[in-house]
Amino acid sequence: MAGVIALVSDLMFGSRIREAAAAKGVALRSARSPEALLQACRDELPTLVLADLDDNRVRALEAVEALRRDPAFQALTVIGFVSHVDAERAQAAQAAGCSRVMARGAFVQELPRLLEPS
Repeated sequence: MAGVIALVSDLMFGSRIREAAAAKGVALRSARSPEALLQACRDELPTLVLADLDDNRVRALEAVEALRRDPAFQALTVIGFVSHVDAERAQAAQAAGCSRVMARGAFVQELPRLLEPS
């Protein structure tokens, strides 16, 4: 995998993603804003973006929309994760351009598989 960018500001959850990526030998870079995500994508040309949709500090919906406006990233796989009770945010994320939206618990369980090369 060419790399993964995680749009996450929560240190504990970010650590969980870093550990899973390290276990799979996947390069991981973090971003904490739409601007940082776009720059990281330009620098790294990732194969996957993971976005914490519950974390308002990273402005995930805005970030996904910005990615989708850039022709270079329209086909990029973006997986958003959200509280299982926030159906409205999950729908907004799909409308913004997330390739897939997962409940946080399912995301944690599937994270090692998501990081495997396709």
